[in-house]
Amino acid sequence: METIGFLELSSIAKGIEAADAVLKAADVELLFARASCPGKYYILFTGEVAAVAASLEAGAAAADGMVVDSCVIPRVHEQVARAVNLTAQAAPCGALGVMEFFSVTAAIYAADAAVKAADVQLCELRLATGIGGKSFAVLTGEVAAVREAVLCGVATRQAQGMTLAHVVIANPRQELFDSIGS
Repeated sequence: METIGFLELSSIAKGIEAADAVLKAADVELLFARASCPGKYYILFTGEVAAVAASLEAGAAAADGMVVDSCVIPRVHEQVARAVNLTAQAAPCGALGVMEFFSVTAAIYAADAAVKAADVQLCELRLATGIGGKSFAVLTGEVAAVREAVLCGVATRQAQGMTLAHVVIANPRQELFDSIGS
């Protein structure tokens, strides 16, 4: 995956129309388009940088003023894609880090920055579904690496003002790892 584009809309109907515009505007692959809490619509897609940018622009235009937030992230880390698609696995390690946000876009940017900053594994990237529109990222690794990754994640410009909480838990028990993603 080279680049991802993301649109968060305040209207489900306009979100579906925007998803159609995204797909018709350029050669992009839809990762998901779905309604979620609290009555919003989320569109995540991938492709070449220019195609993603053109599709985002077309989707935003079709949304007719209903865009809450959007982003284009070139060279997104492969762990972000796996976590968004729910294919990441939590493996017991020295620490567990959690970053929680008020917006989906902040979580995507923070997760990407975190996995690029330190030797950590992204276990989960939950984007708004079933949690009142909030989002969170969970990562694991050695304690120092997790601390560095979490601090870099919440320090991204896009996360400023959108971070609800962040924690690093040293030596979590196996049951906690087993519950991640459940």
